[in-house]
Amino acid sequence: MMRYDRAYHALLRREGNVTIVTFPDLPECNTFGDDEGDALISAREALGLALRLRLKDREDLPPARFDGGIEVSPPVFDTLKLAVILAFTDSGIRKTELAHRIGKVETEARRILDPMHHTELPLLEAALAALGKHAVVTLRDTAQAARLPAPPGSLCLKPGS
Repeated sequence: MMRYDRAYHALLRREGNVTIVTFPDLPECNTFGDDEGDALISAREALGLALRLRLKDREDLPPARFDGGIEVSPPVFDTLKLAVILAFTDSGIRKTELAHRIGKVETEARRILDPMHHTELPLLEAALAALGKHAVVTLRDTAQAARLPAPPGSLCLKPGS
């Protein structure tokens, strides 16, 4: 079974009046917030955008290798959009076939597969179904989100500090 969920570990550090968030596995992805909570909200959005931009630029998504800091997942919409694009890529079918399977024209299939185009949830679910997939949602208590120890020597804030 192939999993299409994407979570990456982020490092948080305080600099002056802001909390900076960086993703060691995605060096181009960094953001900030007034405090830890605000920074983590921004981190989810930044992560989703960074992953969609990588697909837009026809780059592979890096595996999550860094094991420290705080685990961050992109917003649900981005996760579903990425899942559709990756499932389509793995399927080996053409855009015309995807369009046929969901009862749409090819231009609609192209928009569904465009990482930067907003697609309504029912259409994302239809595309996943046409690709033999379905989404499963997992809810986590924010306070209980995976908060992992930072590797020695890193500049990671501990949650709540």
